[in-house]
Amino acid sequence: MNAARKYQRIAFVASQGAEAQQAFAQLVAEFGNNDPDQADVIVALGGDGLMLQTLHRYMRSGTPIYGMHRGTVGFLMNEFSQRSLIERLEAAKLTVINPLLMRATDVHGNVHIHHAINEVSLFRQSHQAARLRIMVDERERMAELVADGVLVATPAGSTAYNLSAQGPILPINAALLALTPISAFRPRRWRGALLPNTAFVVIEVLEGEKRPVAAVADHDEARDVRRVEILTDRTISIRMLFDPGHSLEERILSEQFGF
Repeated sequence: MNAARKYQRIAFVASQGAEAQQAFAQLVAEFGNNDPDQADVIVALGGDGLMLQTLHRYMRSGTPIYGMHRGTVGFLMNEFSQRSLIERLEAAKLTVINPLLMRATDVHGNVHIHHAINEVSLFRQSHQAARLRIMVDERERMAELVADGVLVATPAGSTAYNLSAQGPILPINAALLALTPISAFRPRRWRGALLPNTAFVVIEVLEGEKRPVAAVADHDEARDVRRVEILTDRTISIRMLFDPGHSLEERILSEQFGF
């Protein structure tokens, strides 16, 4: 007698790209398509952009999300194949990640609350460098950073913008966050810090009227911010599925060796 399948009800979502839409039509014709709110698993077809959108949209559902690459960048995706999808889902390995929570207060006192799977970034809005004060767990760690900005990245996001800004790659299971400057001018030789993922990071904008700064949580932006609070949201556990041997852990490890 065959064991019951873990994933009886599949929901498919896809980007608007031609390849993704073609794959969507083929898979729905073969397996049907359930409402994501009622599904046992969500299969996302596209690139990393579509995957991030899907992770954000369903981050509170607890439903596992399995991506297949039908877009451009596919770091978060499994290889695409229409064959043996059920078997692949059943054999997939689970990775659980917690997003960052950003609470940004702007010049008008408005509070903007967003989640980030990859990173929370602060950027200068004008030609002048930003001046930032950094506190960790209510203790001042840097009285003034003069830079294009600064970011806090999760392990899952450490190979994205963080890596482009010369930040460290973090193993997916590391209990760490990367605090990385963006084109630092002063202190010139500061390359950032590794923080425990329990850290409460506060970044205050100095001379905000003269040197305006924006804060971005993945793709959600707040302009003219004065204070940004960042911490790991442990109330949300995002469940991602990867083929054996091609897990997010393995991909991040491979990145450290230049592959």
